Amino acid sequence: MKILKVLVSDALSKKGLEILKKGKKLKVDVKTGLSPQELKKVIKDYQGIIIRSKTKLTADIIDSAKLLKVIGRAGVGLDNVDVAQATKRGIIVMNAPGGNSISTAEHTMSMLLALSRNIPQANASLKRHEWDRKKFMGVELYGKTLGIIGLGRIGSEVAKRALSFGMEMIAYDPYCSIEKAKELRIKLGGLKELFTQSDYITVHTPLIKETRHLIGEKEIKLMKKGVRIINCARGGIVDEKSLLKALKTGRVAGTAMDVFEKEPPLNSPLLKIDNVISTPHLGASTEEAQVNVAIDIAKQVADALLGRGIRNAVNMPTIPKEIFKVIQPYISLAEKMGSLQMQLIEGRPQRLKVTYSGEVINFDLAPITIALIKGLLEPVLPGRVNYVNAPLIAKERGIEIVEIKSSASLDFSNLISLEIETDKRKSSISGTLFGKNDPRIVVIDGYYVDAVPSGYMIITFNEDRPGIIGRIGTVLGENNINIAGMTFGRRKKAGRAITVINIDSPVSDDLLKKIKKFKWIKEIKLLKL
Repeated sequence: MKILKVLVSDALSKKGLEILKKGKKLKVDVKTGLSPQELKKVIKDYQGIIIRSKTKLTADIIDSAKLLKVIGRAGVGLDNVDVAQATKRGIIVMNAPGGNSISTAEHTMSMLLALSRNIPQANASLKRHEWDRKKFMGVELYGKTLGIIGLGRIGSEVAKRALSFGMEMIAYDPYCSIEKAKELRIKLGGLKELFTQSDYITVHTPLIKETRHLIGEKEIKLMKKGVRIINCARGGIVDEKSLLKALKTGRVAGTAMDVFEKEPPLNSPLLKIDNVISTPHLGASTEEAQVNVAIDIAKQVADALLGRGIRNAVNMPTIPKEIFKVIQPYISLAEKMGSLQMQLIEGRPQRLKVTYSGEVINFDLAPITIALIKGLLEPVLPGRVNYVNAPLIAKERGIEIVEIKSSASLDFSNLISLEIETDKRKSSISGTLFGKNDPRIVVIDGYYVDAVPSGYMIITFNEDRPGIIGRIGTVLGENNINIAGMTFGRRKKAGRAITVINIDSPVSDDLLKKIKKFKWIKEIKLLKL
């Protein structure tokens, strides 16, 4: 019987360790406090490793782990894991996203209350033997508007608790359905609307390229004077320099921070300001949360190593190799269709209908649908979506998924059709494979086209008039943008039409605006697949 070794390199709850030690095929070693050099030396002997936030699994350490099959993070964030390198090595990276949601939501509410009533400052004052009640005059939560950026697990739990305080709520989440928001009694809005209406703003998003400095000088200028900002998510979502300036001028009345751009933030000027309250990244630091994430990740790592299934993997599909080889071209097509559709639509997705026709219905359709959902979500949640969690994320955001097999006679030997319904309108797209591995988009919103879903694409909706394609080509050529392919579709002569252009490099917003100024062009978008 082959024994698989698991290294636990950060402190883990005893209940999690007990689960690992129960397995007769697993040997568990607890070695905490290892230096990077020590970890690099010992990790080569292990098939699995469980970490928290202290251990840094860099590319060179991962490359030293010749036997490693599974990385388990007891918690949500994976900032300390080089996921891309692990993926290249074929190592499963998984986290435990649900175990600390309640703790982080409760900490957010604690910070919100402490910020409103100046509790830390008043406590410090009284311990200095001072009694100055007027100095610490607070504000009520009742009737105030809480702006929630990110309505996932934690954001939703915060909303439930804020509701009990009689707060009004507005949320920004580009992938949350209106139905789910109604259940939580939350108004959905854009970021500008949220900034201008909120008395309090709390953020609950991951730190990615799109969310770095999501709140900066420009955004703060849109906010009410006297707004209060809470960040228990990730340091870097709020631009600390802009926040510092706004706190000093009184534009922001106060802020509560559990996370910082640089941790520990011992030299941060924010810590020297009276209207800042802070904690040292304690969002998930409760006994219950640590037990929950330990149990979750221990079960997941054991199951993955012992072949009992993979859950909460962030970097690889759970599709058998023999099946994956057969359906891989359809998976690739579906993912590109989802991404293209997401970049074209307007509004919040509510219902997704996928219809399969022709030869494709003979295959297992589940992984193809998952790929399509992943492609749809990826432009909105880059880096967070994978083949395992895409359906769950869609479900959490109240998106209905309908899968249909059709035996109808077609012009194509196989066809995948996607219809998406948002709160604004319906949109559709169809794709097929020419041969075994030549993906094409053949219908967009009822217009027949022949487009290769690859790289940068410009799509225009325009009136069918002479000279439009020539004008677009001229402008692109003058700006050294090479056209790789072009297709044109229309329903009737001189009516509304669509133009799809594949280009070799991106174009600027200014160039797109210049093209849109042409008389007959109604809409233009740049897509990246």
